[in-house]
Amino acid sequence: MKRIMKNITITKSIFLLLLITTFSCKDYLDVVPDNIATIEQAFHMRSSAEKYLFTCYSYMPSHGSFDGDPAILGGDEIWPRSNNLYRNSIFFDIAKGYQNVVSPYGDQWNNMYKALRDCNIFLDNIENVPDIDSEELLRWIAEVKVLKAYYHYYLIKMYGPIPLVKNNIPIDASPDEVKVTRQPVDECFDYVVQLLDEAAPDLPLEVVDPASELGRITRPIAVALKAKVLVTAASPLFNGDNDFAQLKNHDGTVLFNPEFQKAKWDSAAVACKEAIEVCAEGGFVELYKFIPSLAKNYSDTIITQLSIRNAMTERWNDEIIWGDTQSHTGDLQKLAQPWNIDPIYGDTWGCYGILGAPLKIAEMFYSKNGVPIDEDKTWKYDERYKLQVGGEDEKLYIEKGYTTAKLNFEREPRYYADLGFDGGIWYGQGRYDDSDVDNLLYMQAKNAQRNQTDISRGSITGYYIKKVIPYENMTKGESNYSYTDYPWPLIRLADIYLLYAEALNESEGPSDEVYKYLNMVRARAGLGTVQDSWTNYSTDPNKYKTKEGLRNIIQRERLIELAFEGQRFWDLKRWKRSSTELNKPITGWDIWEKTNEDYYVSTFIWNQQFGLKDYFWPIKDSYMEQNTDLVQNLGW
Repeated sequence: MKRIMKNITITKSIFLLLLITTFSCKDYLDVVPDNIATIEQAFHMRSSAEKYLFTCYSYMPSHGSFDGDPAILGGDEIWPRSNNLYRNSIFFDIAKGYQNVVSPYGDQWNNMYKALRDCNIFLDNIENVPDIDSEELLRWIAEVKVLKAYYHYYLIKMYGPIPLVKNNIPIDASPDEVKVTRQPVDECFDYVVQLLDEAAPDLPLEVVDPASELGRITRPIAVALKAKVLVTAASPLFNGDNDFAQLKNHDGTVLFNPEFQKAKWDSAAVACKEAIEVCAEGGFVELYKFIPSLAKNYSDTIITQLSIRNAMTERWNDEIIWGDTQSHTGDLQKLAQPWNIDPIYGDTWGCYGILGAPLKIAEMFYSKNGVPIDEDKTWKYDERYKLQVGGEDEKLYIEKGYTTAKLNFEREPRYYADLGFDGGIWYGQGRYDDSDVDNLLYMQAKNAQRNQTDISRGSITGYYIKKVIPYENMTKGESNYSYTDYPWPLIRLADIYLLYAEALNESEGPSDEVYKYLNMVRARAGLGTVQDSWTNYSTDPNKYKTKEGLRNIIQRERLIELAFEGQRFWDLKRWKRSSTELNKPITGWDIWEKTNEDYYVSTFIWNQQFGLKDYFWPIKDSYMEQNTDLVQNLGW
């Protein structure tokens, strides 16, 4: 049966708002207010307890948003035209190296501990509700345990070792009892896994009543999250890292184990395989593929592109294991959408096109042969910035007769599905008959051209983020742009396949099983197998046969497949590659120029600087002052 996954649409009554105000702490790990009567009122019947359940959900970070998700603008994947970002983004300041300890950008410490506190209040009191049946009781408890696990996990990703909140601090606690300490990071991961293991058996395989529940945490979500947690715990940042071994509590407790443990990868591989199996039971049996409408004329080329784009943007498609409806993608879409894309309607106010992909991100994608462009023996890497004219064979990628960079030719389908560029197709928006190429939309993005007539708009790099925009969005007039909001994909099936391939390679080395799941992702993207692609086209044909070589291939596959979905930021950190990748200059085309010769020149935009301390957020100075038992992260 087709599985429909939808996350909660949370409606908050006046009662719920009062509830949050009453119980949310203002400072780090406040004790429970001495207002037991109010707590009893919150759990005196099923309807009010359900509102408290929704309160526990409401703390989910706003993934995919500029002011709620550091993975969008906090790294190197998306570079906005900063002087025109109409909503100031604290996370872009992280990317530019302005993080600080007085008022850390994107600080989630206080908010996540509020969330954990409300989760504990729920777990402590839900069994007092008289009119709830036992099956639903177990399910609600399991949901909140998963949320509690996720909030701990989010804190670990940000701060490393953290104080665990297994239970709320009693209201009669002494000052010393309130001053909790950070726990070793391995214990933190163990506790998250414990919560997920406790929760999974009591969760349904799929949503019981999608029409009324609008999606709640299910067993596939719990086991998929466990897989991500264990892969993170096994990764270099947390597994045998000597750089952070000197981080200790005041009593000498070591917070990072400097010894590498292969067993972590073994456990991660088992958890990933279990996640694949449970997800299949819940209806997630294959990667999403676009099914064309009989009323529209689609070529295989466009079907492949839409299979890639829609895997992210089609609401609740069969690949989305967990989507976050706390997120709202409308702002992201409008800032990514090029203005004046449709010449019929002219300038479209509300569309800015100011989110750009750096040149290094464009170069990250494979050639059409499925290998890196600097590794493809048939692809002229040294000539990538030279000019070439679009021909008949490229007409569904590049406008026929249009001059653009060689970099944009003979690339893999994900390149054209994910990126917009000068001369490139922008498929959709009411133009669906790809047999009539003269009626399709193609970009003209040089200075004073159609998509760049206003110097305050447009991509600063010359590349646009097409992937985040549903292809059916419509421009209907100068001030009328319709977009489709969609839940941000926290976990989709391709993610789990690639995590399994990564964990299994680290655990056992290259194998047919590793290739199988890696190749399933590549096949949906229109590419040949790893074995065939590297053997026939790579200058390093045996690369996939070694653990180190296959590690490099798998990591690059993740960066490409999950591009612009908020994964690169965290993946580079856990692999300890941020100190390499985020110390490369941000470059793009010279967007101020009008001629091909002047425009297609690699141009410096920003010099990023990432140090060891930047792998983790600083703990805010005021929190350190309130709790002198806390130790600060290294370098801050």
